[in-house]
Amino acid sequence: MAMTRILGRSGIEVSAIGMGCWAIGGPLWGDGGQPFGWGEVDDDESIRTIHQALDLGVTLFDTASNYGAGHSERILGRALAGRRDDAVIATKFGNRFDEATRHATGTDASPAFAVTSLDESLRRLGTDHVDLYQLHINDLSPAAALDLVDTLEGLVAKGKIRAYGWSTDNPSSARTFAEAGPHCTAVQHDESVLNDNPDVLAVCDALDLASLNRGPLAMGLLTGSTRAVGKDDVRGLAPEWLRWFTDGRPTPEWSARVAEIRAALTADGRTLTQGALGWLLARSPRTVPIPGCRTVAQAAENFATLALGPLPAEAFAEVERLLADLRPAGAAR
Repeated sequence: MAMTRILGRSGIEVSAIGMGCWAIGGPLWGDGGQPFGWGEVDDDESIRTIHQALDLGVTLFDTASNYGAGHSERILGRALAGRRDDAVIATKFGNRFDEATRHATGTDASPAFAVTSLDESLRRLGTDHVDLYQLHINDLSPAAALDLVDTLEGLVAKGKIRAYGWSTDNPSSARTFAEAGPHCTAVQHDESVLNDNPDVLAVCDALDLASLNRGPLAMGLLTGSTRAVGKDDVRGLAPEWLRWFTDGRPTPEWSARVAEIRAALTADGRTLTQGALGWLLARSPRTVPIPGCRTVAQAAENFATLALGPLPAEAFAEVERLLADLRPAGAAR
């Protein structure tokens, strides 16, 4: 029996680790040739990867309307055909794009767009409802987010979504949104052994929210991979917020930190990847890591962690001790 957790105050039960579906979307481009995807993908392999995840007990699949300009949702829908009842689907809204050119065309936080974007997502996913519908504009003002609450509650009432949340790293924004919305049940935020966010986790504890952890493997840094990535990969031309990679390769400073904690993360025989995911499971009972997968082999390694469970207490404590030594003086945990 795979390890499960409850998705905040929605009461929805999900696998304790979900599958992130950004990478299976394929290319998406911003202005100036900025890649927002992970390069070319093999759709058949993506579908096999989703099936592998299901077979290993994964029930939560996290995608977004703009991943690959809708392509991720279409592939997820194909993979879940005939197995929709086995899955909890989370998707996101707020980003506009041109499907034909795979080009990002800006953000839209209007209530009207939240409704039309959902209809388009449902069509691509081949389903009549989304389990978790998430605002996908990290730095949106709380006032603009609050303008969405009545619309989102209306979508819950119509049965088109079961619950909603916000993908934001800002704890005060998350708190304001969740306090206003009875069916707000989750915060998706950057969280990994290299980038803990205790303030967001405190909001989740206070308001009975799930903590969906994007970037749980630091965009691949915590898999131990050292290969260079191409210019069609977001890591190959890393935007300012992506500090784990520089010029398509792991940033030396962060690679050194991974080396410092590798032994503690792998002390009980798990791989580095499994150790990083196990750290998140040990960090809080609310965390649900959503590592991305593009291959069956990646899914097999990632989701074996559901059987291994949280990192043992002594290993977790050793990681914390090592990281305390590596943090700058006065840095918050």
